[in-house]
Amino acid sequence: MSGLTIMMAAASGTKDVQTFAPLDTSTFPSQLFWLFLTFGVLLFLLAKVLLPRLGGILEERSNRIADDLDTASRMQREAELAGKAYEQSLSDARAKAHNVAETTRASVNVELEAEMQIADEETARQMARAETKIQAMREKALANVDEIASETAKALVEHLYSKKISIVTVRKTVKRLAIKTG
Repeated sequence: MSGLTIMMAAASGTKDVQTFAPLDTSTFPSQLFWLFLTFGVLLFLLAKVLLPRLGGILEERSNRIADDLDTASRMQREAELAGKAYEQSLSDARAKAHNVAETTRASVNVELEAEMQIADEETARQMARAETKIQAMREKALANVDEIASETAKALVEHLYSKKISIVTVRKTVKRLAIKTG
């Protein structure tokens, strides 16, 4: 009913005013019927359509999470095994490198010893040759010393005594004196 009708009814003095429909007790049974019917249909739709779908989604999500956790734990075990294998291979590589280094060091030491022995032998040969040369030079020098001493002695005797003397006599005398002084 419109507001104009209510005002006309009020102006005419009649008491035919309508009440608010939800509060009208004469409509309660039909309102309760529609209320139960609406909630019944809603409950039926929830129970048969929406809740099973939500349950399926939640179960699928739960299964996916469980699968992901299983995969993660499997991958963690594999990573731990790979880490242990890596550590073992690293340890093996270090041991192998140490063995190679020791073997190389030993072979280098052997080669060095051999080369040092060769160098020592060469040095000994060179020293023997040098000593032989020195001895020859000494003997040559000593031979020259005897000659020089003989000539010097002859010159001194001739100068001091104003007498000529033979070089052979002077050489014999110088040799005899050299043997005595040793």
